[in-house]
Amino acid sequence: HRLYACHDKILTHKRALFDHLTERWRTLFHAKYEVLLYDLTSTYFESDPPENSDGLRRFGYSRDKRSDCVQVVIALIVTPEGFPLAYEVLPGNTLDKSTLQDFLARIEEQYGKADRVWVMDRGIPTEETLTQMRASTPPVSYLVGTPKGKLTTLENDLLHREWKHARPKVRVKLLPKEGETYVLAESGDRILKERSMRRRRLRKYLDALNAITRRKRPLQRDAVHQAIGAAKKEAGRDARFVTVSVQHHLKEKGKNKGSDNGKDSGKQKNETATLTYKIDRQKLREARRREGRYLLRTNLTEEDPAKLWEYYLQLTEVEQAFKELKGDLSLRPIHHQLDHRIEAHIFISFLAYA
Repeated sequence: HRLYACHDKILTHKRALFDHLTERWRTLFHAKYEVLLYDLTSTYFESDPPENSDGLRRFGYSRDKRSDCVQVVIALIVTPEGFPLAYEVLPGNTLDKSTLQDFLARIEEQYGKADRVWVMDRGIPTEETLTQMRASTPPVSYLVGTPKGKLTTLENDLLHREWKHARPKVRVKLLPKEGETYVLAESGDRILKERSMRRRRLRKYLDALNAITRRKRPLQRDAVHQAIGAAKKEAGRDARFVTVSVQHHLKEKGKNKGSDNGKDSGKQKNETATLTYKIDRQKLREARRREGRYLLRTNLTEEDPAKLWEYYLQLTEVEQAFKELKGDLSLRPIHHQLDHRIEAHIFISFLAYA
């Protein structure tokens, strides 16, 4: 209990400790803070939901696939070397895109304005935030992932652009557009990985559908839909490449000549179902053309494709930090219920990581 009571005192020193650490990293390891990697994760609580819904513990999108549990969201900034520069504990229902503006202001206030590059995954910055970053003085540089749907609108413009090699098995196209540069990157290794994963999931889905159609006795209607639903869940997004049609059949099981109000009410009907399916080869061809491709956008004037690709690959450092916090450092379980104790617990975990 005395150890837990210390949590009440340590949190007030959070900023001073991070200021000290950043200075020591600069002295000992020549750490630079020109490139900042930003991402979010969540951690859940195996406890009853709090009575007060205004606290940090709330239901939200769970990256741990535990949507049945309340959670908190953790936003983290690290350097390309993996040094944690800042983090924040946010309510569990916080949307990714609502977090960036506060962090931009916090970093500028704590470390001053500088020529920094922010590297983020898609879904974090909004269009409004990116516009503000470009319009600020000096402009705040960024490199951010873009949803693959955006590739459809830019496909014709990118078609006539020349491929440039960024590294072995990686090539990119650069498309300047409205004060930004779109970067289409294609990884040969990623193509092989995504294609293998898709083939495996699609084959399993087709086998499941085939097993339903080959049954000698038709399944009940609900059983057919449940089996299709289970197979779709296993296939994930790859289920969209197969068009499934379900036919319902009414079968009279028995007949009773008694009637109510002049109607035959003794007739009982048992509904069964069969299905047919077909691969949508057009959709599959479109997906194959986009395998292993990433669409990035940046306001950097850097024209070296290798440099831009290296920036984006550094996001794995944030993922590694989250992995170590949840794995080696055992961030969970968190038994605290008070918000300030939850924040202090996570702060201690970050100190251990640093």
